[in-house]
Formats: sequence, C-alpha cells, structure tokens
Amino acid sequence: MAEFKKPTTEAEFAANFHPKKPLMTDTEAYYESSRCLYCYDAPCITACPTGIDIPLFIRQINSDNKDGAAKTIFDSNWMGHACGNVCPTEELCEGACVYIHSDVKPIEIGRLQAHATELVIRTKKKLFRMGQSTGKKVAVIGAGPAGISAACELRMLGHAVEIFEAKAKPSGLCVYGVAPYKLTNQQALDEVSYLRDQFEFNIHYNKPIEGRADFDRLERGYDAIFIGIGLGGTSTLGVPGEDKQGVIGALEYVEDLRMMHHKTPIGTKVIVLGGGNTAMDAASESCRMGAESVLIAYRRGPDEMGAYSFEFDLAKKSGAKALFNVTPLEIMGNGSVTGVKFIRNKAAYGKIEAIAGSEFVEPCDMVLLGTGQGKQVELLEQVKGLELDHKGRILDNRGRIVVNEHYQTNNPKYFAAGDAVNGGVEVVNAAAEAKKAAHGIDAYLKK
Repeated sequence: MAEFKKPTTEAEFAANFHPKKPLMTDTEAYYESSRCLYCYDAPCITACPTGIDIPLFIRQINSDNKDGAAKTIFDSNWMGHACGNVCPTEELCEGACVYIHSDVKPIEIGRLQAHATELVIRTKKKLFRMGQSTGKKVAVIGAGPAGISAACELRMLGHAVEIFEAKAKPSGLCVYGVAPYKLTNQQALDEVSYLRDQFEFNIHYNKPIEGRADFDRLERGYDAIFIGIGLGGTSTLGVPGEDKQGVIGALEYVEDLRMMHHKTPIGTKVIVLGGGNTAMDAASESCRMGAESVLIAYRRGPDEMGAYSFEFDLAKKSGAKALFNVTPLEIMGNGSVTGVKFIRNKAAYGKIEAIAGSEFVEPCDMVLLGTGQGKQVELLEQVKGLELDHKGRILDNRGRIVVNEHYQTNNPKYFAAGDAVNGGVEVVNAAAEAKKAAHGIDAYLKK
C-alpha cells in the first residue's frame, strides 16, 4: 500500500511535497539562534564551501538585525537562500557543529539562513552597491547557480554582464532539478529576481549557445566569457531496452515534476536504477506521486552508495524499498517497459563479479535512470583551445573543463566553474567556485 495518495490537485501536490525544511517563524528563529555558542574558529565556517561567517549571521538574527544577517550570508554566497534550503547541511555546516560531540542536536543553520534571506527577498531590501563601471563586458553562458553567482560578483567589481540561458527560466537545477520538498520554483525564481534587481544584469532566455558561430559572436562582443553550463542529460546504461516507453532519466523526471506538478505521469510499480542523490530524490518523489511500489536497485552494497545517508533515509521513510548487489541486464517489455532483468553479484578484490545462474526479473511499468549526467563535450569542443579532461583516471571525471587556480581555461578569454568543472557536486560549490572565477576574470580584464 502506497504511503502517499496520488495527487490530483495543486493543493494535494503541495501537501505531498511539504517542505523538508519549513521556513522558521521569528519566534522559532530567535530561540534557535539563542542556542548558538558563537564559537571562536567555528568549525561550521570551515565546513561551508563559501565560508559564510555563520556565528555572525546567527548573532545578527538573535539581535533582530535580519538585514545584517542576510548581507553577511549574501556577501559570501550569492545563492544564500537556495543553499539554506538545498544544501546537505547534515554533511557540511551542521555536521561540523560542536554540539555533535555532546550528543546535542546541532544548530539548524540551513533553516536560519533561509529565514534571514527570505525576508530581504520578500521585501526587496536594497543591500548592495555595484562597483564603479570599468567599461568591460562579460558574457555568462548559463543562468544556473554558477552563472548567477559569477554575474553578481562581476557587477560588484564594476563589469557589465549579459547572461545567455538556453531555457525559459533561470536558476538551473534549483528550478529544473531539485526535489520540490527542498525548494519550490517560486523560491528559486524570487531569489534570482531579487539579485537581478540588486545588480541589474541582463538574462536572455531561450538563447542557447550551440556552436562555433555563437562562440565567435561572444568573442567579438565581450571582453571575457564565463561558462556555467553545468552537465548534460542522464547517462545511458548501455543495456537492451532503454528505448522502451516508460524508461526516463531521473533528472528529466524531476524536471517534468517541477514544471507539471500533479499532472506528471507516474507508474504503478517504479524501479529506480542508481545509488546517488538524484536516484534517492527520484525514489522519494515517485512515492509522493502515489506509486504503489518504488524499488531502488543498486549494483553495489548500501555502504558504497554515492547518496548521503539522510537522503536514503528520506527515500525509505517515503515508502521506497532497496535492492542491493544487483546489475541490470535488460529492460523488458514489448514497446512499453514491463520489468527489469537483473543478475545478482558479489564484490571480489574491489570489482563486481556476476553470480552465474542468479538472473531474475523484477516487474515494473516505469524505470527511472539515476545513472549520473553526461558532460557537454560536443559543445565545449567548439571553443578554440579549451582543454577537457579526456584522459582522467576516473571515468566519471572525463569531459570536465580544465581550469587553473583562477578558474581560467587554456583559452585565456574563457573562464568556467560549477558542474562543468567539478563534475557535479552541490549548489554551494558552484556558488563558491563562480565567485573565485569572477575575481579571476577581474584580474584578467585589469591586465
């Protein structure tokens, strides 16, 4: 029996996808901020990739200086509100809280961060002044977390910025790829709208950069170019039957869900292939969409999954079950998927060995591929002199853009950050890298 009923209205969808980290009230924020010890050399700051002065902004919340708290956050992280909601705080700042060592609940840093930033976004509070104009123009490819962060920092440094976005909305995975119970579309769009009002950069929507001619145009019209395109579509498994109806990339399914909400089709029996965070999100979402059974199938053991343990726990609490040490051999069906044929395996000297004669078929009518994302190699190869990591020892790293410590590529006019460089980490990493890249661009332009 499914844990959730299939939503048929927007209200039912909202109820099923209730926020994982609900917005705090002023009273809740006051009492939670009162628990902070305001540590000297606070480990939570070190654990944050953007280095937010967490004790400072919590103290500012506690003293009712919410504008100051929001400015402290945004000074370090231009995606401060999104990160307050979507960051794996259990692994980062909250996971480093000193209370952990005393078996006391850590400070809810993420929720406090979202509380402070939500208020200034909602009231459109002006907090920042742009730097004096340098007369230089920078083109930013992609309006995701990396592109938006780079744009904000470049405007602070006085450079004009134009963003070219392939899709109809900004914020990248925050709108198209994050589970709705972490961050709503409106929250993500409101933050970008707020930052645009603060920094007056332009975003050109439905304007993909698709080939050499587009890059030539940018090179002629701009003094520097920042690449923040993220990753591509879901990688294929390479097994027979992937083209059957009902087989969908997990990321593509999340995107459909973000755009269509309760109108998104869902199978009765869903199998999610993969052990990463996207696979866990897809499993949790399938449960919340009313699937009768959701099975996560992973080729290794539970301790070897790429997903954070709290993401796996959330999927299980939502109603998903898991099957480990199984390798998919074929997706079965005649036109539409009817099941997945697996073979059981075991680990031997670090490698997976199939167990002969252990094949079995698990029935289903929908398969979600949580098998990672491909790199946008074909597009990136159109940039003259841009080096890609084709020979990385780790297969998943191949195709990433190679940059130096200033996030400058081998083509000196191009800089890059985010998933296209790091291979796919967190929103907060993209924000941190893009800020450093903006300073690299600034130094390049001043030369």
